[in-house]
Amino acid sequence: MRERELAAREGLFVGETLVVLEAMLLRPDAVSAVLTNSRMLERARAMLDAAHCRAPLYTASDEVIEKLTGIDLHRGVLATGFRAPFEPMSIDAFTPTAAPRTVLVAEDITNIDNIGQLFRIAAAFAVDAVLLSPICHDPLYRKSLRVSTGNALKIAAVRAQSWPEDLMRFCAKFDLTLVATAIQSSVPIASIDPPIRVAIVVGHESKGVSAEVRTLAQHIVRIPMAPNVDSLNVAVSAAIALDRLSQGVRT
Repeated sequence: MRERELAAREGLFVGETLVVLEAMLLRPDAVSAVLTNSRMLERARAMLDAAHCRAPLYTASDEVIEKLTGIDLHRGVLATGFRAPFEPMSIDAFTPTAAPRTVLVAEDITNIDNIGQLFRIAAAFAVDAVLLSPICHDPLYRKSLRVSTGNALKIAAVRAQSWPEDLMRFCAKFDLTLVATAIQSSVPIASIDPPIRVAIVVGHESKGVSAEVRTLAQHIVRIPMAPNVDSLNVAVSAAIALDRLSQGVRT
């Protein structure tokens, strides 16, 4: 059964690696089942026991697992979990105990690896939430979760329904200064002072941040680069922007 069919029919997602399983076990009741090879069995059992998780734990040889899943599971762990507790929430459902100080906004990011990288980077720079435009790729996809090292299950994710109207509503709700990253009509990122509360937008892998969002932004910034270089990967750009502008606590 394909992963998207699991999501549609059963409301499940698939996690891979011990690191992702550890993140899933932050909500032990949301773990449906775990499958490991013999090498990972005792480590997985210890993790489930420590989390008081009652999900069934299965084991099989690498050969059988590959036949079952269709992938070479060299990391030795697969787990299924219920999507609902981890699903990106709506703007109205996002009610944090404290107003967010740093939000990473992903506009139309459709690459699986980039979505995972953005959540990993968001965790590294103490981002309070990730706001996804309507067509961003699913952060609960197996490979995205693996690339995120489980952080897509830890950081609050919000999914917009109407774009860019929901982006502006979100910024107004939490008094966030909107900063777009783009080459067009921009200033060097180091030339602006980090806002007290900031929403940083990174855009589509080839199109960048849309003209509509650039028009709405209070600041449009760029990362100075050597001549004749087109652009940086969106995840790298997000990391540099967050290093400069994030208001999250880092050590």
